[in-house]
Amino acid sequence: MAELEPGMLDEAVLNLANQETALLLTADKDFGEMVIRQRLHMHGVALRCLAGLTPARKAEIVALAIKEHLIELPRSFAVIMPGIFRIRRVSAM
Repeated sequence: MAELEPGMLDEAVLNLANQETALLLTADKDFGEMVIRQRLHMHGVALRCLAGLTPARKAEIVALAIKEHLIELPRSFAVIMPGIFRIRRVSAM
Protein backbone atom coordinates (compact mmCIF):
# COMPACT_ATOMS: atom_id res chain seq x y z
CA MET A 1 0.00 0.00 0.00
CA ALA A 2 2.91 2.34 0.66
CA GLU A 3 3.70 2.29 -3.06
CA LEU A 4 0.11 2.45 -4.32
CA GLU A 5 -1.31 4.93 -1.83
CA PRO A 6 1.41 6.62 0.26
CA GLY A 7 0.13 8.05 3.52
CA MET A 8 -3.02 5.92 3.62
CA LEU A 9 -4.24 5.54 7.20
CA ASP A 10 -4.04 2.08 8.77
CA GLU A 11 -7.82 2.01 9.26
CA ALA A 12 -8.32 2.69 5.55
CA VAL A 13 -5.88 -0.10 4.64
CA LEU A 14 -7.76 -2.50 6.93
CA ASN A 15 -11.10 -1.43 5.46
CA LEU A 16 -9.82 -1.95 1.92
CA ALA A 17 -8.57 -5.44 2.76
CA ASN A 18 -11.99 -6.21 4.29
CA GLN A 19 -13.82 -4.95 1.19
CA GLU A 20 -11.67 -7.22 -0.95
CA THR A 21 -11.99 -10.10 1.57
CA ALA A 22 -8.21 -10.23 1.39
CA LEU A 23 -5.61 -11.32 3.90
CA LEU A 24 -3.68 -8.24 5.00
CA LEU A 25 0.03 -9.08 5.05
CA THR A 26 1.99 -6.44 6.96
CA ALA A 27 5.13 -5.66 8.93
CA ASP A 28 3.27 -2.93 10.84
CA LYS A 29 2.61 -4.00 14.44
CA ASP A 30 -0.14 -1.37 14.75
CA PHE A 31 -2.51 -3.79 13.03
CA GLY A 32 -2.18 -6.19 15.97
CA GLU A 33 -3.34 -3.42 18.28
CA MET A 34 -6.24 -2.64 15.97
CA VAL A 35 -7.62 -6.16 15.68
CA ILE A 36 -6.73 -7.64 19.07
CA ARG A 37 -7.18 -4.74 21.50
CA GLN A 38 -9.50 -2.41 19.62
CA ARG A 39 -11.36 -5.41 18.15
CA LEU A 40 -11.78 -3.78 14.75
CA HIS A 41 -13.38 -5.96 12.09
CA MET A 42 -10.96 -7.70 9.75
CA HIS A 43 -10.98 -10.53 7.24
CA GLY A 44 -7.52 -11.70 8.32
CA VAL A 45 -4.18 -10.14 9.20
CA ALA A 46 -0.72 -11.72 9.04
CA LEU A 47 2.12 -9.84 10.68
CA ARG A 48 5.51 -10.74 9.30
CA CYS A 49 8.42 -10.29 11.71
CA LEU A 50 11.30 -11.14 9.41
CA ALA A 51 13.81 -8.33 9.88
CA GLY A 52 17.32 -8.98 8.65
CA LEU A 53 16.35 -11.57 6.04
CA THR A 54 16.70 -11.18 2.30
CA PRO A 55 13.54 -10.37 0.35
CA ALA A 56 13.71 -13.81 -1.27
CA ARG A 57 13.90 -15.56 2.12
CA LYS A 58 11.03 -13.43 3.47
CA ALA A 59 8.89 -14.37 0.46
CA GLU A 60 9.73 -18.05 0.93
CA ILE A 61 8.78 -18.03 4.63
CA VAL A 62 5.53 -16.12 4.04
CA ALA A 63 4.50 -18.31 1.09
CA LEU A 64 5.10 -21.48 3.09
CA ALA A 65 3.19 -20.18 6.12
CA ILE A 66 0.21 -19.18 3.99
CA LYS A 67 0.25 -22.48 2.10
CA GLU A 68 0.35 -24.54 5.30
CA HIS A 69 -2.24 -22.47 7.23
CA LEU A 70 -4.54 -21.09 4.53
CA ILE A 71 -7.71 -22.55 6.07
CA GLU A 72 -6.94 -21.03 9.49
CA LEU A 73 -6.22 -17.47 8.30
CA PRO A 74 -9.71 -16.01 7.76
CA ARG A 75 -10.89 -14.10 10.86
CA SER A 76 -7.48 -14.63 12.49
CA PHE A 77 -4.43 -12.61 13.45
CA ALA A 78 -1.24 -14.48 12.60
CA VAL A 79 2.41 -13.75 13.33
CA ILE A 80 5.00 -15.14 10.94
CA MET A 81 8.60 -15.42 12.16
CA PRO A 82 11.48 -17.63 11.01
CA GLY A 83 10.53 -21.13 12.15
CA ILE A 84 7.49 -19.88 14.11
CA PHE A 85 3.85 -19.37 13.12
CA ARG A 86 1.39 -18.15 15.76
CA ILE A 87 -2.26 -17.68 15.08
CA ARG A 88 -5.05 -16.20 17.15
CA ARG A 89 -8.65 -16.56 16.12
CA VAL A 90 -10.50 -13.25 16.42
CA SER A 91 -14.21 -13.54 17.08
CA ALA A 92 -16.69 -11.67 14.93
CA MET A 93 -17.47 -8.12 16.02
